[in-house]
Amino acid sequence: MGLVVNRPSDMTLSVLFDRIDLSPPEREGISVHRAGQGYGPIGQEPVFLGGPVQTDRGFVLHEPVGKWNSTLVLNDVTGLTSSRDILEAAARGRGPQRMLVSLGYAGWGEGQLDQELAANAWLTVPATDTSLMFDIPAEERFAYAFRLLGVDPLHFSGAAGHA
Repeated sequence: MGLVVNRPSDMTLSVLFDRIDLSPPEREGISVHRAGQGYGPIGQEPVFLGGPVQTDRGFVLHEPVGKWNSTLVLNDVTGLTSSRDILEAAARGRGPQRMLVSLGYAGWGEGQLDQELAANAWLTVPATDTSLMFDIPAEERFAYAFRLLGVDPLHFSGAAGHA
């Protein structure tokens, strides 16, 4: 499975919190790290479109890892949590310092992702640079990922030739 991290939806965390019966965080003055903007009201953070599969299911990509009910530890500092307790804590100002909330995920059948990677259908970047997910504004993440690879996408041609 994978999460799309550069497609914010029209929904904010405040709207999501209302839909799952959590008190709106703006009233409590709770802030969270906002990509490219320092700290801002948590309720104004966008909810991302994580992928086309199970779009009613939420995932929180976050730092630090913490201790939540259902967390997959990705590295020493980053976790992916799918349990409600992390959102409850965030609404009370006790959530992780940095987080990206998404609905849905991208999924592949057995061997499908391996085949797509072998066919160069995907570019991969190391997950050790979490600034891509948390510090870079969503609209700049695609270009930033290319820069991590040392590639300028403006040098690509939209036309094909024949030799």
